[in-house]
Amino acid sequence: MGIKKRHVLWNILIVLTVLVCVFAFVEHYKNWHKIEEGNFKVFSGLYYQKIPLAELDSVLLVEKLPEMERSSGFSWMEREKGVFFDSITQSKVYVFVDNLYQHKIKLVHHDSLQLYINLQDSIQTQELFSVLQADLLQRAEQAKVAQ
Repeated sequence: MGIKKRHVLWNILIVLTVLVCVFAFVEHYKNWHKIEEGNFKVFSGLYYQKIPLAELDSVLLVEKLPEMERSSGFSWMEREKGVFFDSITQSKVYVFVDNLYQHKIKLVHHDSLQLYINLQDSIQTQELFSVLQADLLQRAEQAKVAQ
């Protein structure tokens, strides 16, 4: 009995498919954030936001997300990521939530654009909130002194 040999192309295609799936999982697994050069950058898989800290209007800590309609994105267990539309104003809302059961940071920037973010660890979320709020307060004080 002869052993049927599989074509090399199919083996390569299977390995590449598995690698792409693992890469996509790692990229979406958590929110990657960084504050540098006066910008707050958030990255999770296909979704990326770069917000100048000078354009922040408010930073709040909220318990729940408001009702929104999903434009693109996904929900998986306690994660929620993607682009949504606010049910009331029909404006874009970016959501980078790693844990729906914890508090979320609500950033309002450029007068009306919203972004919700939290991290897997609630302590890291609280630290990020403190940093963003301190930067917002510092900028408000500088604007007050400049007047």
